[in-house]
This record gives sequence, structure tokens and C-alpha cells, in this order.
Amino acid sequence: MTERKPDFADLLTLESVDRDIFRGQCHDGAPMRAFGGQVAAQAQIAAGRTVEPDRRMHSLHGYFLRPGRTDAPIVYLVERIRDGRSFTTRRVSAVQDGETIFSMSASFQRPRDTGETHQLQAPDVAGPETHRRWWGPIDEAPEYQPFLLVDIRSTPISTAGTEPRPATAAGAGGPSDGMPRQHVWVRVDQALPDDPLLHVCALTYLSDLTLASTASLPYAGLPGLLDLVSLDHAMWFHRPFRADDWLLFVQDSPSAGGARGLSRGMFFTRDGTLVASAIQEAGMLRR
Repeated sequence: MTERKPDFADLLTLESVDRDIFRGQCHDGAPMRAFGGQVAAQAQIAAGRTVEPDRRMHSLHGYFLRPGRTDAPIVYLVERIRDGRSFTTRRVSAVQDGETIFSMSASFQRPRDTGETHQLQAPDVAGPETHRRWWGPIDEAPEYQPFLLVDIRSTPISTAGTEPRPATAAGAGGPSDGMPRQHVWVRVDQALPDDPLLHVCALTYLSDLTLASTASLPYAGLPGLLDLVSLDHAMWFHRPFRADDWLLFVQDSPSAGGARGLSRGMFFTRDGTLVASAIQEAGMLRR
């Protein structure tokens, strides 16, 4: 019997245990440590399951409190904080072995079109077809196979008067403002159902794959192994998008210090539309 090909949507599927209680399983992000992007995305799914279908998630703010394990289920407890005429608020606690490992607040809005709009212009970069796909040694690591369901491609960075260059580290040929930067094209590498909540949650999953590493770029060559541990993660969803279409993830890191690094990023569609923003702080520890 032929084994069914893995489905990205399966990574975000939850079992309903009771009213406002859900259960899920997460894969590795580090050996025996649940991938934080999947935990956050599953928490979003849990919150969205308790919201009227005409509401769209527009923001989330989450804190990673303890490392999650991959050999035990995670239970998601949803609190119905507010159901207003235009906005809905939910709080989600991800619990494993009786302890909260992740806490998130999420806000939903009934879509409105009021005419006011502006956005940052997308950088002018080459399309994803001109760059090689990430993931090399991961191909032989079974615990990381779920990451093969997404496609990530780095793109050289260029600024006025300079030649395009790879992801940059401050002090190593980087920009004069001192911020490390990286640009990557990302997408889920298979067609997803037409469910706006699934696409929003998939983007949270994708954002956690590269965002924290932006802050660590200047320190990759220093002695000792640098551990990155997500401390918090926030996202804002500005306009509709599909996570199975190419999105340009433009990232920089304005600050690192005190064993913490701050990274921020913006997602643009291929036509230059800004669809989402993300900010993450990560612990940066040498061992």
C-alpha cells in the first residue's frame, strides 16, 4: 500500500476535545523541541475555530514560555475575551504536561473597506526562479522532513549605488546603518484549500523559519555554537494573500544585546503588495 504524501495542512490540524479545547502534535524545530512556528500556528487555528466565519485574524501577540516536546500532545485552551460588533479577541494557552508552554492573544475583525490605504514600497529584487532552494542536509534528517513542504529561496540584497550581495551582517560589508538584513522568497510548496485562516496560520509558520536568524547574522563566525530561542512573536495581517503563492520576506534586525536579538520582517506579494508584518525577539546564547 502506497504511503500518502505528507500534507502541509496536516501540520496545523487539531482534534476537538471539548468546547474551546483542542489537541495537536508538533514536529521538531530542534532535537526533541517542538517547532515554535507550528505551536503558534496551531494556537491560531484553535482561536479561529471559536470565531464567527465572517471575522479575519488581523494580529497576534505570543510568548514562548517553555520548550515544547515532540513526543507528547499539546492542548490548546481558548478563552473568549471579547465578541464585539467589529472585533473579536481570543486568548490561547498551549499546555503540555500541565504547564503552559506558549501564550497568545489574537484579534479578529469583520472586513471593512474605508478607502484609507498606504503601504511601504517593496524592494526591487529578482524573482524566486533565479535562486536555489534552501534545505540541503535536512533532506537526510527524518525529523526535519516537514520543512520540505515549504520552499525558501534567498535573494541578494542591493541598495542604491551598490552591487547585489547575499544576506548581510553589520560590520561585514553590511549597510551603513548597522542593521543585518536578509531577503527570502517563501511559500508552502503545495496547493492549500481556500481557507483564509489556514493561509494566515501558514504564514506564521513560515515566518518563524528565518526571522530570528536575521539578528544572528553578524555573529555566525564567532567561537562557540549560537543557540537561538524564540522569546516572543507578533504578526499583523494587512491584506488578503495566499501562503501557497510566492511571498518576499524582507527582514532586518535593528538591535541585539543582553543575549537578545530583535528581528522584524515584512511580506510582499510578487506584485509588491504588503500583506503582513512580523516582529520577533530571540534569546541568543553561546554554548
